[in-house]
Amino acid sequence: MKKYVLKRLITLVPILIGISVVAFLLVRIMPGDAATAYLTTANIPVTEKNIQIAMANLGLDKPIIVQYLDWIKNVIQFNLGTSYISKNLVSQELLSGLKYTMMLAAASLLWIFVISIPLGIYSATHPGKRVDNLSRIFAFIGSSMPAFWLGFLLVQFFSIRLGILPVAGAEKLSNIILPSITLAFGYVPTYSRILRNSLLENMKSPSVTYARARGISERKILFNNVLRNSLIPIITSLGMNFGGMLSGSVIVENVFSWPGLGRVIVGSISQRDYPMIQGYIILMAVIFILSNLLADLACASIDSRIRLEG
Repeated sequence: MKKYVLKRLITLVPILIGISVVAFLLVRIMPGDAATAYLTTANIPVTEKNIQIAMANLGLDKPIIVQYLDWIKNVIQFNLGTSYISKNLVSQELLSGLKYTMMLAAASLLWIFVISIPLGIYSATHPGKRVDNLSRIFAFIGSSMPAFWLGFLLVQFFSIRLGILPVAGAEKLSNIILPSITLAFGYVPTYSRILRNSLLENMKSPSVTYARARGISERKILFNNVLRNSLIPIITSLGMNFGGMLSGSVIVENVFSWPGLGRVIVGSISQRDYPMIQGYIILMAVIFILSNLLADLACASIDSRIRLEG
């Protein structure tokens, strides 16, 4: 296990180097330029002289390879730089937003497990019935409805018409309900179908046939023998999608004015805040890779037959 984890962490290095190059080049081919955005934000006249001064202050007058090497040297030392706009450390800004984004993701995961697992179990034990057919339709709707449109509908109904839930902010616990539902909506039907199909497949295994021959009840077979292993595809999928969930929260956080990473990165992109954008991409890459590693470890702990090759 330790050897496997160490090997996976070592493989992080070339992957992150590749991602860092892409992130560095990507922000520099975006329309607009950072010096002009910097001057505009600071209410300084945008003149040729001021642009040159701003580029020198931001280090943008150096050759691009020198800019990259300076940046990556600081990243290795866990220094993501200073925001062009706020003048705060990028790491501080990202960690401040990450706290709220992780809260939103945790609440969304709670909705996903609370709804998708019972729904998947019921659909598997009642295949072809009304609930099973409705969950199939629900899966299609959930995967095709844009998050911003669902968020708008929820705000219109629960906040404006009924007035029972707040529209925006993060002051109260109730503020997280609508954005977490919006973020989880597309995942719930998908994972319920994954669990349903996994349960039906595992119910055909020889061990289940043997358990039935011994007279063990279907309920005990389901919860003692089948469900545990049937959760593995969900955990694997969650590990693969968790990073996508965090990056997908950008839209949700802006719809509900949730003070997470989504609002930070949207503002940074509009203002060409290179260090913030680069730091965000690196952070998302690390979270994506680590979430996959944790999912692999969780699957191995659930099913001892899974071997983690070192």
